[in-house]
Amino acid sequence: MRKQLLLILILLSAFSSSNSQITTRKAARANLIANIDSILQSQVNLDKIPGAVIAIEKENEIIYKHAYGYAQKYDYNHQLLTPPEKMTVSHLFDIASLTKVIGTTTSIMLLFDRGLLKIEDPVYKFIKAFDTPDKKGITIRHLLTHTAGLYEWYPLYYRAFNKEESYKLIGELPLMFPVGAQRRYSDLGFVILGEIVETISGLPLEKFMQQNIFLPLKMKSTTYNPLTKGNFKKIAATSHGNPYEKRMVYDSTLGFKMKEIDPGQWTGWRTYTLKGEVNDGNAWYANSGISGAAGLFSTVDDLQKLINMLVNKGKAGSVQFISEKTVQIFLTKDNFNNGLGWMMDPDNSFMKNGPDGTFGHTGFTGPSISVIPKYGLSVILLINRQNTGLLKTGEYYNVNPIRLQVFNAILKYQREISGQ
Repeated sequence: MRKQLLLILILLSAFSSSNSQITTRKAARANLIANIDSILQSQVNLDKIPGAVIAIEKENEIIYKHAYGYAQKYDYNHQLLTPPEKMTVSHLFDIASLTKVIGTTTSIMLLFDRGLLKIEDPVYKFIKAFDTPDKKGITIRHLLTHTAGLYEWYPLYYRAFNKEESYKLIGELPLMFPVGAQRRYSDLGFVILGEIVETISGLPLEKFMQQNIFLPLKMKSTTYNPLTKGNFKKIAATSHGNPYEKRMVYDSTLGFKMKEIDPGQWTGWRTYTLKGEVNDGNAWYANSGISGAAGLFSTVDDLQKLINMLVNKGKAGSVQFISEKTVQIFLTKDNFNNGLGWMMDPDNSFMKNGPDGTFGHTGFTGPSISVIPKYGLSVILLINRQNTGLLKTGEYYNVNPIRLQVFNAILKYQREISGQ
């Protein structure tokens, strides 16, 4: 009888503990949703951002997915649309530099996984223009980690009018920094990585990505040039022309002055609101919308599929899409505290003080991804910040504080469910 009573007590205790954990998780989730709604809706209400879409997952379970505000709020003359276009979770976003990790880094991972390149391979092995005394020491690793010494940015469209001319021009440009000595974020390095993908695969970059990444992972709404691909009706608007990029050319105080460039010699600037055309000038004006550095459009659901693959150590469902070893290699910190392609430095303002192994990336148009493998957590935050236009300072609204607030809210959620 005593044994039966003891067993009943143990079962009741376990049941009570389980109920308590469920209650704690429900409360923590409610708190998280309230925090996220407060952070993002307040920014929309204050007209700091037009709109946003967020997706938070933990261990392949959706914790929260929601849309805020508007996909387009203003026209080219900064007049309020009547009515503004409401944001939905199915809207495509210009993901800007997330192209570097979602498309280009993943492509390099696949080629590495298949034994078609090595991380330490010299770039000149694939691109003859890099077989010069100053560039001969540049490796695939240097390009992936922004340590190749290339220009951080250069208006290719002043001197190049197609993909081939862009590749040729980058190969001819002198180095700006010593190879491997420092991390200087460079769009040009990822343009060259795109060329390497094409050289090895024999396919145009967009076709390689489509056939080897987006189709296998069922990312049906991820593409370059969505206005000419598929039937995409919901696309978030970005900038009104390229006012900030034009300023980068004309305003030497931004640090991008090139002696050989006369700002007035090229006048092809767009004069309309961009919606379905990539914001990035080099991608659009010089590369027909397709680049290893920028150009992809995607949805929060599609991005989640690729992120889940990485969180699950290369597995997409029951399929080993990329080997676990390759994922580990690319998500291991280098001497500059970052991974291959992915940012991992805990000093990064959008995922500051994240647990060891945290990785992510941001894009100029407003999107960001933060992943915390230690907790199986990910947050994808898509913001179309440029549609509100430039501030009086000539800059776009800085969304890094928003990203960090969201990141901290997720860490708080993790502490609550783990009883810390």
